Amino acid sequence: MNNETREKLMTISVATLATALYKRGLRNQVIQGVRPLGYKGKNMVGPAFTLRYMPAREDRNQLVEFRNPAHPQRVAIETCPPGHVLVMDSRKDASAASAGDILVTRLMVRGGAGIVSDGGFRDAATIAELDIPAYHTRPSSPTNLTKHEAIEINGPIGCGDAPVFPGDIIVGDADCVIVIPAGIADEVATEAVEMTAYEDFVVEQVKAGQTIIGLYPCTKEEHQTAFAEWRKKNNR
Repeated sequence: MNNETREKLMTISVATLATALYKRGLRNQVIQGVRPLGYKGKNMVGPAFTLRYMPAREDRNQLVEFRNPAHPQRVAIETCPPGHVLVMDSRKDASAASAGDILVTRLMVRGGAGIVSDGGFRDAATIAELDIPAYHTRPSSPTNLTKHEAIEINGPIGCGDAPVFPGDIIVGDADCVIVIPAGIADEVATEAVEMTAYEDFVVEQVKAGQTIIGLYPCTKEEHQTAFAEWRKKNNR
């Protein structure tokens, strides 16, 4: 991933990125229903490394499966590249856990940039205290084997109704998570930085009593002039 793009995306809200993607005709890139555990005060950013679950079949998903060194859930944790975000398609089902604190700790130690599930994590309170961004729908204690079978590593998935392809850029903030197609990540990040600067200017203007009509969105030249002066003054 382009380091300059990574740095830009660390400063941009998911809401702003969603608007930038909407301009390009992409309407369903936000992963629905997930929220951060113990938000770290900065964005989660990294390329997607994926794991797909399917409905568990009882004869294939006994506890003994965790002894299998080739078990896809364990392999995904051990092979997710440093700086990547592990994104799990848990079928939007939090009735069984996608992972627990031991696996997430291992991912953290290996340098993972974050973890996302459209299901739930067990040991959620412990995960919230780890130094790795984590997003899920709600806490869930039963082992994933009771409902989910980890079946495919690093293929295309759907997570919270968003399409995720390996290498897509994942960004999570204090609200939620968005998926940026890898091929347009650089241009989207650059545009979103500009959008963020104007939004920061608008917030100052609104707090000072300015009406949003003509200001947001900008349809008056006077606001463009004031924005240019604001950028110069604030080195933006």
